[in-house]
Amino acid sequence: MATPVDRLFVHCKQLVTLTDGPFSGPRRGAAMQALGVIDDGAVAVRDGCIVAVGPTEAIAREYAAADELDLTGFVVTPGFVDCHTHPVFARTREREFHMRCAGADYMAIAQQGGGILSSMRAVRETGLDVLTELTTEHLWGFLQHGTTTVEAKTGYGLSLHDEEKSLRALGAAMAQVPLRCKRTFLGAHEFPPEYRDNREAYVEIVCKEMIPRLAKLADYCDVFAEPGVFDRVQSLRVLSAARAEGLRLRLHADELQPMGGAELAVELRADSADHLGKISEQGIAAMAASTTTAVLLPGTGFFLGKDIYAPARRMIEAGCIVAIATDFNPGSCHTQSMTLIHTLACVKLKITPAEVLTASTINAAFSLQLDREVGTLHPGKRADLAVLELPSYEAVGYAFGGNPVVMTIADGEPVCVNTSDRSPDPFTGSTRSRAPRTDD
Repeated sequence: MATPVDRLFVHCKQLVTLTDGPFSGPRRGAAMQALGVIDDGAVAVRDGCIVAVGPTEAIAREYAAADELDLTGFVVTPGFVDCHTHPVFARTREREFHMRCAGADYMAIAQQGGGILSSMRAVRETGLDVLTELTTEHLWGFLQHGTTTVEAKTGYGLSLHDEEKSLRALGAAMAQVPLRCKRTFLGAHEFPPEYRDNREAYVEIVCKEMIPRLAKLADYCDVFAEPGVFDRVQSLRVLSAARAEGLRLRLHADELQPMGGAELAVELRADSADHLGKISEQGIAAMAASTTTAVLLPGTGFFLGKDIYAPARRMIEAGCIVAIATDFNPGSCHTQSMTLIHTLACVKLKITPAEVLTASTINAAFSLQLDREVGTLHPGKRADLAVLELPSYEAVGYAFGGNPVVMTIADGEPVCVNTSDRSPDPFTGSTRSRAPRTDD
């Protein structure tokens, strides 16, 4: 007699399980190529968790469910994990994009009121309710692109009041969207105008006022460790204060100029060092010998028109834990499409489609301490899936400019179909239905 489960997803053209590797922990080096692909695959789900994966014939013989969804023709992967985003903002900055296209550099844009401080002014002018509504919209956007888990940063308030407002808006938005989310306090994103000439005073406020007050609203603390922003000593002060309040650590590191940010992240046992466009050979060696994840953000260099990309091939070959993320934000990388980032990672970082999938699932989950819950399709993990209209997993990164995600499944529930209906029920009226295609 077949074992009852809540739901079956059957006849996936290819089911990319990543079960060729261990249940949890990161994948390094050659292990990033092991995807555990099952042709004509199926997933059995109970209580939002994976019970079993395997060929459809075997799963259908062993398990029975009232709800069964036929995914013939689709490649199915773990839901994407976007481990570096900035979704708490009030206005976009397309004017700056136009200026960059016309040849303006960062300093010229800043002198005309642009940059991070432009987003700061918008957040400060926006009330909690409106900021919550906007952040909710941004979180839904991830689901529309197959992402089921995100790390979400603040960093556009730059005062105690406005960073608290940002974290509260994020918390309220999280309650309205079926998206797994880790919260990061980024009060050390830039120096606000009122402290431009007294930077030490602002560092003191971040360490002595913001972090003690806001630690209970966040999971992580991040800092923009870069020459001209927070130097090594200031970054160390902020991160040490955060750790003392129980926050885990992340760093924007070595993005535009080398400052030993990767080495600092390893020294502090931070969970991630992000960007790394100018990482040193010493930084690569330090990260390879550590459990700090290198979160690479190729969309940022592309969108800014800067030919600065992390040396991903050297990092993978050295044994670093490599993840990729969108860096979704209003100024330097305005995309929520992990599939676009897959293309940029292949083209600009020179990593393979298999490595791209590993970097945007299990390795990204490891950087968020969620690798025992998501990132692969091992039985016991949450049933988070991205359903892609691709000829095979080898086409990851190949087609770009559209959205190949036709359905996003979180905890075993289809939460986004590529229609205007955000909470569709593809099972309504039938115990066996087929996922809608974009061309139907």
